[in-house]
Amino acid sequence: MENSKVKFRYLACGLILTAVLLVYVLRLVDWQLVKGASFLEKAQKTSTGQVTMDAARGEILDINGVGLAVNKTGYAIVFERVYMPDGSANKTISQLVSLLDQRGEKWTDVLPITLDKNGKYQFISGQDKEITTLKSKDYLDMNTYATAQQCMDALVKKYEISGYSAKETRAIASVRYNMTKCGFGLSAPYTFASDVSKDTVGIVSENSQLLPGATIKVTTVRQYPFGNLLPHILGNVGALDAEEYKANKDKGYALNDEIGKSGVEQALESTLRGTDGEKVIETTNTGALSQETVTQAPVSGNTVYLTIDSNLQKVINASLAKNVQATQAYGKQLCAENYKGSSENHGEDCVAGAAVVIRVKDFAVLAASTYPTFDMNEYLSSSDYRVALNTDSKTKPLINRAFNGIFTPGSSFKPSVALAALQENAITAYTQIFCGGAFTRFSSQGLTVKCMSHHGSISLNTALAKSCNVFFCETAYRTGIDAMNLYAKRLGLGVKTGIEISESVGILAGREERQASGGTWWDGDTSQAGIGQSDNQFTPLQLATYCATIANNGTRLQTHIIDKITDYARSKTITKKGATKVDDIGVSAQNIKYVQQGMRSVATSGTAASVFANYGIAIAGKTGTAQTGDHSSDNVVFIGYAPYDNPQIAIAVVLEHGATSKFSNAVAKDIFDAYFYHTTVDKDGNIVSASSSSASSASSSR
Repeated sequence: MENSKVKFRYLACGLILTAVLLVYVLRLVDWQLVKGASFLEKAQKTSTGQVTMDAARGEILDINGVGLAVNKTGYAIVFERVYMPDGSANKTISQLVSLLDQRGEKWTDVLPITLDKNGKYQFISGQDKEITTLKSKDYLDMNTYATAQQCMDALVKKYEISGYSAKETRAIASVRYNMTKCGFGLSAPYTFASDVSKDTVGIVSENSQLLPGATIKVTTVRQYPFGNLLPHILGNVGALDAEEYKANKDKGYALNDEIGKSGVEQALESTLRGTDGEKVIETTNTGALSQETVTQAPVSGNTVYLTIDSNLQKVINASLAKNVQATQAYGKQLCAENYKGSSENHGEDCVAGAAVVIRVKDFAVLAASTYPTFDMNEYLSSSDYRVALNTDSKTKPLINRAFNGIFTPGSSFKPSVALAALQENAITAYTQIFCGGAFTRFSSQGLTVKCMSHHGSISLNTALAKSCNVFFCETAYRTGIDAMNLYAKRLGLGVKTGIEISESVGILAGREERQASGGTWWDGDTSQAGIGQSDNQFTPLQLATYCATIANNGTRLQTHIIDKITDYARSKTITKKGATKVDDIGVSAQNIKYVQQGMRSVATSGTAASVFANYGIAIAGKTGTAQTGDHSSDNVVFIGYAPYDNPQIAIAVVLEHGATSKFSNAVAKDIFDAYFYHTTVDKDGNIVSASSSSASSASSSR
């Protein structure tokens, strides 16, 4: 009985062991025979990586939905490491550079070295920052005094470039260097050319076997349909430099990304950029692509609507250009006819100007023009054009004079002084001050201020209308600089307006400003400040904000240029700007009314009456002629608003060295015509009535 139990146990153990072995055999068969090929494939997948999928940048439109900075579908030539065998890069680059050069198309060229006419390598002038980066320890690790030839020798060695001409060698070195800068690798494709034609795409596709690693990518290309309409405001996008990458890499930017460089493109970068997507790629141990999977789809950036009205902007651009040129011609004529050809500062040196239009109900900027302007599309596509703009020291066309240019305001500052004086009881609306042609209170100290006329005893209304210097020098003296500046700041002068893009703070003359420069403030300086001279310098944007505040009965609102932000498809509004109160100037309604009446008199019987006395819309304004102190013609200024009884817009116009208010007033009239009578600009750049423009267009179409 005992033996039977033992035998049974052996049998059971044997059966169990046999079953276990059978399971192992079956699993081995399954692994090696049934699923062997699948496991072999997986075993050969030795690496994975994430690749960024670019998001479309949000577009920028005007207040009516007219595209100002938009995207067009384009084609880029991109290098992908997974398709580029070791040692093939130089040949692929050489062939592509040759192809694009023959076709007159651009490829990304960042190397600060060029070939001179003698075939020698030289550093490119003006690219000191890029030259320093090239020599840095992160790249060539060379001495600061290394020559261009030495840098090229290092690049040739580093990238094993041989068998090519000097021109081809430089091109290959440029691309390879930038590939290194951009971290080219499995997870970081490199954009060789960002915008190529369909014909070029076809050639590259047909020769793909000869161009290993080069692929065609459908992309979006930034385009500015009206390149010279408002380039200073829109700004542009460009490749990240080393400092920008360092500051933004934690926000998901790659070295080969683009970023807003100036204007709205820069200020609203986070809104416009969107969110890049990602895909995971798997490669075999031979480097061949095995599989790619989209893990996160890209999300396009938001669309930004500006408060800018494109038609109004076109008219102001045309008017500034016309009147700056007319000022120059008039000044030259006066010098030739009356001053025997000598320069007497009558506007012959006028080369620039600016104008800003603000909607009074919410302080939205409807137009902001700078002359001279430039074409953003040409700026981005032509290095020669960029150099010409950067080196133009006479007109400085890249400066946004509307927001960043600061100008002595002259008599356009007098309404601010009047408001302060009335509220501080330094004068009343009926105070009489005698003008004998010059302000002589400080003559013993060497200060005598001339007036344009002998006005006799006058009160505030006439003093504003006739722009009497004596009246306002005395009024400023009685008011004091501290009180004057208190109200000036509340009006928006000498302080930033808060506009969404870059602006200058300007200069408000006074003790604080003078002491900061190591000088002393005298009572005579207060009198000069009262007529918009001394150290006073404001931007056209500040002048327009100041004028709008007077038109708005003393309430200053937030000046803004962004109207609303929507999703990329423009179907959903994310944010919408409205009227936001910033300050109240603290002047009684009656005192504000006195100043408004004086500004109305400027247009009906004063210094702007020749243009606006019989104008169809009631205008209130103030002219200004300001000495510049640099032996140049005076600046001329006009601020104004309309209609007088129900203000809709406030404006500021400045002609730099314009000499006479004749032409600044003409710009102001063109602005009011465009807003109230819908004048526009024809295809030849002439300002015409809306009906004339329509007729001209119809005639052209026929």
